[in-house]
Amino acid sequence: MPTAIDVSSVVGLIAVGIFTAQILLGLLLSVGYNPRRQFPRLNVKLFTFHNWLGYIGLATALTHPLILLLSSTAGFRLFDIFVPIWSPTQPFPNTLGAIALYLVAFVVFTSYFRRVFGHHTWKLLHYTAYGAAAVFYVHGTLADPLLQNRPIDFIDAEKAYVEGCALLVVVATVLRYRARRGPRGRTLKVRSLKSEV
Repeated sequence: MPTAIDVSSVVGLIAVGIFTAQILLGLLLSVGYNPRRQFPRLNVKLFTFHNWLGYIGLATALTHPLILLLSSTAGFRLFDIFVPIWSPTQPFPNTLGAIALYLVAFVVFTSYFRRVFGHHTWKLLHYTAYGAAAVFYVHGTLADPLLQNRPIDFIDAEKAYVEGCALLVVVATVLRYRARRGPRGRTLKVRSLKSEV
């Protein structure tokens, strides 16, 4: 029977997948992709889906450490979840996880109130998502999912999954940056997202 630690680990991996999908969707939106007008011609509001996936991702990332409170062996208190610098095990990787969670909460909060900030300011704030993703990927790579302080096995299936997600985001970001540049280095015009709202 899976323990609370096992369940927490799986929920953490789900959160990594959600945030990877979030960044990939954000990159698609940034180049003006619209599935209603382009292949595969689906009646999907990508911007709305991107927003809801952000809320789901934040809830999943928050649930990931909270499950540890149900473990009789982990020894985590509520304080250790939100300020894990003194957590009973792996304080450094857990602190990275908490920082990533706070960064994601910041991205979701500022996105919810994006009209208050104005488009330009909100867009600058939204780049925090990259920082959150980077910290999440490092947390997922360094943390021992069984909380036993075992040495890092970089080719373990869970670690390979996190590393693969990180690599996918890096490659997609590079491709997005190259797509932004037109012939002779001119910036391409990006369509407005109003049709997606």
